Amino acid sequence: MDILNAYDLTGSYRAAAQLCGCSHHTVKRAVDDRAAGLAPAVRRARLIDDFLPHIEGWVQDTNGKIRADKAHEKLVTLGYSGTERTTRRAVAEVKASWRLGNTRVHRPWITEPGLWLQYDFGDGPVVDGRKVVLLVAWLAWCRYRVVIALRDRTAPSVFAGLDRAFRIIGGAPTYVLTDNEKTVTTGHIAGVPVRNRDAVSFSRYYGTTVLTCEPADPATKGGVENAVKLAKADIVPTDTNLLEAYDSFAQVVAACEQFMVEVNDREHRTTGRRPVEMLAAERMRLHPIPQLPHTAGLGVTRQVPKNTPIIAFEHCQYSVPATLLGQSVWVRHHPTTDEVIVCALDAGGPVEVARHARATRGTPAIDDAHFPGHQPKTPGDYRIRARTAEEQAFLAIGEGAGLWLKEAASVGTERMREKMRHAVSLAALHGAADVDWALGNAAVHGRFATGDLDSVLAAKGLDQTRHHASETTSLAQGTKGWNMLGTNTIDENEATEEETR
Repeated sequence: MDILNAYDLTGSYRAAAQLCGCSHHTVKRAVDDRAAGLAPAVRRARLIDDFLPHIEGWVQDTNGKIRADKAHEKLVTLGYSGTERTTRRAVAEVKASWRLGNTRVHRPWITEPGLWLQYDFGDGPVVDGRKVVLLVAWLAWCRYRVVIALRDRTAPSVFAGLDRAFRIIGGAPTYVLTDNEKTVTTGHIAGVPVRNRDAVSFSRYYGTTVLTCEPADPATKGGVENAVKLAKADIVPTDTNLLEAYDSFAQVVAACEQFMVEVNDREHRTTGRRPVEMLAAERMRLHPIPQLPHTAGLGVTRQVPKNTPIIAFEHCQYSVPATLLGQSVWVRHHPTTDEVIVCALDAGGPVEVARHARATRGTPAIDDAHFPGHQPKTPGDYRIRARTAEEQAFLAIGEGAGLWLKEAASVGTERMREKMRHAVSLAALHGAADVDWALGNAAVHGRFATGDLDSVLAAKGLDQTRHHASETTSLAQGTKGWNMLGTNTIDENEATEEETR
């Protein structure tokens, strides 16, 4: 009768079977028998019915995690002679009944605008052999997502990332919710989290309260967990999204910015509105943040010289981008990786501008990218710069002229200016290209004496004072006459007459 009552209540075989703990085929058979006017069938006793209290105890003790095969092994030792298939069905029924009374019921979280911001971290792409950290922030009411690329998860980097997130959304919320990381919570005493003093200083500076969720309970901040999963799927290269690897950290930053534009400009399926539109309304409920960011954890300050982008830290020198000349920067030492990190301020808040391996005294850490347009100077490698009209005319011949000038000067050639003027005259007569070739060859072979340039030009066939006749128009005798040398050219009849005489 319970089966029939459950079916009349739900109108579904499967729903009635779940309520009664039997098969939906049993429900159908009972309903068909009642429709045919037959008496309800009496449920047959099963071999496992006597062992159900044991199964219920095991399910209760293991919080519904016991496996059916392990339960069957225990039942066999207790004298059960049924099949493992029956045991699996019985364990499934008991687990279903246990879950009805122990399932965690989730109630939708309805938040007010301007109250909550959640943030979490995700593993980003690998750049230069190091994995980038993705800081993902999620504004609960408007569902606006912020993704910021960080080089590490230390407290200064995290606080700098949060400052940039506040400036992106246009203010700070009342509460900030995150995990129990060491940057926020140093430990728990009787279930009460002990806050990190740096996190307390940060929250007071921005007028917000940093809270942490329950340990091992991601459901308390499921919104940002989903945002992290979505950001990793669109930014991190995998075998499924076919994204190419990033060559620099700046490309990762650009990808994060592009992701924020795309994800916040499309309609959210829960609210039916675009997050960028809802952010404009929620921004009115956010409180303003200080003009200068919280820099207490960024390290010590240093002033960059006005002409040399190098700072000193712990008696060592480190380079910074040339765009920071004359500005203040913050320097700190990363104890885990033994690196020196330099941060600066821009319109979006603090940002890491340089990272060097720890240097030693007398050996500065230099990054060539911090010196754009720099040309290294080598002693003895002089830069050729024409100062007079004669020098300009000579160097205008070509690269060979510059090579000749360097090589001739290095060996102390005499009367160089007269020879340079002669080369200019030859260039006007024979052409700059041929004279440039001759100057280059003269420099390579060390021929800097008077007349050497004319000799080199003559070797190329450019001496106009000499005339060369071709083989077809030559008036000189050939060697054909030498072919008769050693042969008798007198006729035999003439020889007989001579003998008769």
